[in-house]
Order: sequence, then C-alpha cells, then structure tokens
Amino acid sequence: MKVILHTGAHRCATTSFQEYMRQNAQPLARQGIGFWGPHRTRGGLFHGIQPGPAPANGRDLVQRAQGRLQIQMASCRERGVQQLLVSEENMLGSVRANLRIGDLYSGAGERMARMFQAFGGAVTDAALSIRSLDSYWTSALAYAVARGHKLPSAGGLDRLAQAPRSWRDVITDIACAMPGVRLHVLPFETFGSRPEAALAAVTGIEAPRTHARVRLNASLCLQDLRASVPSAVAADLPQGSGRWRPFDDAQTASLREAYADDIMWLAAGADGLATLVHDPDKQAAGTNPPDIGLTRGRPDDKQRRMAGSG
Repeated sequence: MKVILHTGAHRCATTSFQEYMRQNAQPLARQGIGFWGPHRTRGGLFHGIQPGPAPANGRDLVQRAQGRLQIQMASCRERGVQQLLVSEENMLGSVRANLRIGDLYSGAGERMARMFQAFGGAVTDAALSIRSLDSYWTSALAYAVARGHKLPSAGGLDRLAQAPRSWRDVITDIACAMPGVRLHVLPFETFGSRPEAALAAVTGIEAPRTHARVRLNASLCLQDLRASVPSAVAADLPQGSGRWRPFDDAQTASLREAYADDIMWLAAGADGLATLVHDPDKQAAGTNPPDIGLTRGRPDDKQRRMAGSG
C-alpha cells in the first residue's frame, strides 16, 4: 500500500482539497484510494508524534503513536486500500508560528522527520502545494487578522518581504527529512481550484469531478475583513473593497521574484529533490514548434533578388 502525505501548505486551497476528498470518499474507495483528513488526524491519531506538554506517566508517547498508526494502516490494507492519502497541513507547522517568527515553516524538516519515523518507513510519496509568496503572506495575514491577530507593522511587513527563506528551503528540508520519498510540488496557481487534477497528478487515477469546485476558507475581502474585526482595527485597514494588499510595490516585487526563482529551480530539476507537477491540460511544444507569425514584415533569412543594372 502506498502512503502519500499531503502536507498542505496552509492558504493553498488545502481545506477545499480535503472537502473534495471527503465528498468523494465512496467513489475513490472503489478505486482503492483511502483518505485520512483533519477530522481523523486531529482526533488523537497524531498525538505524541511532535514534542509538547504531556503528563508524566512514564509512557512513551512516540512509540504509542507509531503503534496506533500501524494498526490503522493495517486496517486499511485489509479493506483493500491500495493508496492511502493523508492530508494534514499542520504537519509542516502553523500559520501563527510563521507570522510570529517571520519565517516560512522554519521547523518543517524536524517535524516531517518525526512524521516519517512515525509511519515506520511506509511513506512512499509526499505532496506540497506552494503559492506565490506575496499572495501567501497576504492570505496568511488576512486569516490571522480575522481571528484576532494584530495588524502587521511596516517593519513586520518588510521583514516578511526580505526573509531569506523561501519554498526552496522548505522543499529541501522535507526531502532531506524523508529520504527516498517522491516529493511532488503543486503550484497553487495551477491546482488551487482543481483538486481533481491535483489528486490525479499524485495518485495516477482518473479522479472524479464531482464536488471539485467547492471553495472553503478563502481570504476575506476588505469589506468583509473590516466587518469581522473590532472597530479600532477596522479603522486602520484601507478603505474600499476587493483584496487587501498590505505590501507595497517594492515588497511585492521582491516576494514575486523569490517565488519565480523557486519555480525556475523546480523546473530545472530541483537538484533531484522534488518534481514540479505541470498543468496536465497544457501540452508542451514538439521538436518543431509551429510558426505562429508574431513578427511583421519580411524574414531576414529569405533571399531577395537585387535589381539588375541598366
């Protein structure tokens, strides 16, 4: 049985993907696909894998978590599950921790190494959704402010924009933490609204299209964000409607440039650490691409006759 860890990330349509998987649980089961989402993983299944406060009762919580996972995976095998997809974005960390530290999943390597060990080497594949850093941080800030986080200061925004850590570092950490695991990277811009395409890319099945356009947990627009926060906070938000844009033009350009570098690194092979998943609906040009005639006038390589004398 293949075990696929879908690690999010946050604010990359992960909740919508999980809802799509839940709604299609029965047709996917007929294709041998099992699914564990937050409704299951946050009910105690992963308790003890990551360090944290625990009662001093002498029990080895890590060993108990490993045993718990082995029992659940054995049950899946008995039911005929051929590919088990485990989707939990908190495996990487949390949005709150990212904003508090001002960095992008700084503990992802250690956390994923513990997850890999807990599954006892059964993990064969991992999937990570990434997003342009300017829209990722904007979505994370809107999510946090709507839940009581204070508005970012000018210095805080600049720290996020100039942070040296990018998706390349997160991918490298995950790949090093889980040696031998195939890591699939899915850009949000391509797969964010197409969970069926993301599932097909990771599992190789013909994914169902029902419930594929459910959108959950989207960022609030400015007018809704102002209505959801206290009046003192709403007064400091920009006026108008539409998407909140906390970064200035220079900061946005810096974040987009970092993301473009990440995509170029992935497209070039990512040093053999990960695979960039391409849009399945876009076919690459062949050896001899068609001449689409984008230039006007005569081509320079055609011979022309010179006017004769006389």
